[in-house]
Amino acid sequence: MAKYTASDFKSDQQVRWCPGCGDYAILAALQRTLPQVCEEQGLDKSEVVVVSGIGCSSRLPYYMNTFGFHSIHGRATAISTGIKVANPKLSVWQVSGDGDALAIGGNHFIHAIRRNIDINLMLFNNRIYGMTKGQYSPTSKFGMITKTSPYGTVEPPFNPGSLVIGAKGSFFARSIDTELALSCEIMLKASRHHGCSIMEFLTNCMIFNNGSHTEISAKDVKEDRTIVLEDGEKMVFGKNHDRGLILDGRKLKVVTIGQDGITLDDILVHDSHADNLGLQMMLADMNYPDFPVALGVIRDVDQPTYEEGVCSQVADVTAKSKIHSVDELIRSGSVWESK
Repeated sequence: MAKYTASDFKSDQQVRWCPGCGDYAILAALQRTLPQVCEEQGLDKSEVVVVSGIGCSSRLPYYMNTFGFHSIHGRATAISTGIKVANPKLSVWQVSGDGDALAIGGNHFIHAIRRNIDINLMLFNNRIYGMTKGQYSPTSKFGMITKTSPYGTVEPPFNPGSLVIGAKGSFFARSIDTELALSCEIMLKASRHHGCSIMEFLTNCMIFNNGSHTEISAKDVKEDRTIVLEDGEKMVFGKNHDRGLILDGRKLKVVTIGQDGITLDDILVHDSHADNLGLQMMLADMNYPDFPVALGVIRDVDQPTYEEGVCSQVADVTAKSKIHSVDELIRSGSVWESK
């Protein structure tokens, strides 16, 4: 197998996002990750497919030197499903924005999760419709003033993590556009996961929602307002690594180590592989200012995949069938011949 570098996955197209857009960083992370994905899985570059819907993020297939499919609004998941079922050997990567995946494409999104199709879905969440010039999206903050909500939105936003885990998804992870190393790490873990891998990337839109995640991503506050979850590690965060998460009854609680008798032994240990929907839902649901926002892989459990079920069923029916061609099918059952 060829040994690839990030450059091998860069197309000859000029990247046409606005200067400072968070999408640049996610593109770079994918191009840096795919060489290792191909090496680990024994893939040729021709076996990688990038699919997108419509939106700013959905331009990404043009910038990848792989096979790709720029589909229509909200239907990228349907295309990804078809590709994976038709050829399960392919490594399928889907790019969708918060509008493309959660609004017009919301139905396809939750059913791909429910079916556990082995695709890697990258959800770019900038909390706005950027390409169509600043309308509010399903993840826009409550009360946000936009082109279509001049007096503030009156809708509570979706939390993509809650949606994934609520649909009993097998993999969910989250990163921020400024965290390149973390983005590469969760992409690699998503590629290793056998099933539908949903990755939420909190991205910034410089033009229509600048600072969309600044309250947690700014350098001077990030350590106190986010927590990077690592399997087998204590759920500790903060500039001084002195804050942590415990269960208080059935609810998560933020505590300070060394206060009120709290020690490091009291802090929860992360286990994304445990089929613990309740705790993982609480982690995905955490929001500033009451909690730190959880980054990293939150859930990663084994479940049967859709394409395996389809392939197994086809093989079983084929083996038992007495009909082996279209001609035999046409001539089977009740037939008659004209004279």
